[in-house]
Amino acid sequence: MLFMNKKDKIYIAGHNGLVGRAIVSELENQGYENLLMKRSAELDLRNQSAVNTFFEKEKPDFVFLAAARVGGILANSTMKGDFIYDNLMIASNIIKASKETGVKKLLNLGSSCIYPKLADQPLKETALLSGYLEPTNESYAIAKIAAIKLCTSFNHQYGTNFISAMPTNLYGPNDNFNLETSHVLPAMLRKFHEAKVNNTEVELWGDGSPYREFLYSQDLAEGLVFLMNHVDAPQMPEGFVNIGTGEDLTIRNLAELIQRIVGFTGSVTWDATKPNGTPRKVMDISGILELGWKPKTTLEDGIRKVYQWFLSDNR
Repeated sequence: MLFMNKKDKIYIAGHNGLVGRAIVSELENQGYENLLMKRSAELDLRNQSAVNTFFEKEKPDFVFLAAARVGGILANSTMKGDFIYDNLMIASNIIKASKETGVKKLLNLGSSCIYPKLADQPLKETALLSGYLEPTNESYAIAKIAAIKLCTSFNHQYGTNFISAMPTNLYGPNDNFNLETSHVLPAMLRKFHEAKVNNTEVELWGDGSPYREFLYSQDLAEGLVFLMNHVDAPQMPEGFVNIGTGEDLTIRNLAELIQRIVGFTGSVTWDATKPNGTPRKVMDISGILELGWKPKTTLEDGIRKVYQWFLSDNR
């Protein structure tokens, strides 16, 4: 089994994002000393030539592929071309360069949106490609599915050790709170906070009926480092493993929880003309539990931590 030594060169693609920052923090906390990071202004991961040059020069031993163009329903629905192109190019360039330069192990990050809209719940790894995708994030999902298949295809043809993990919906410090591009949890948190400060009402999308699962970003990072050190490609029959909490709640219940944590006492309305997205999305995490990892942070504790971070970051 391949595992990371403390002095191995470890490249974290997307180190400035929600997941990337959590991975860097976890690696540093565990004593890894040789972390390789490049800002997008320094290295455009969509540029194959630039990525190849970078890998040939640096020759990382291990790669965490956490770089992606991400967003919520609004961004996914209105920028389909950008989402599929950018994510296809980022993943293809990094995975191919990793193969060409002899990376020992790569961990590719995907998303629970890879599963069909009406797949049986909880979502099992075997449900991949068993039905139609949710239209609002189809472009992003197709790019993520392609990355999984690129990893498994290289493993079969070239003997690489490239694995993938599919996280559920994530939240945590350093999240995106932009209301036009953010995911549901940080968007709600900002809406409730601003309504509390400005004494206004809160309007939320949909009818609140869909079920969603949420994983704290630092729990995810711990799980990813665990996978990198304890799991090789042959141990993943489907080429990837789900990572989440295995527990979900309705969007309406999430709103009520955030409202209570923020301390908002005003009016809340729901715009049922806006899309709900997939009716339910909760992960079957039996695979990763059997491998020896489980999450630690409850949803309420995690949201409280994020809200405190949000308050300190916006003073």
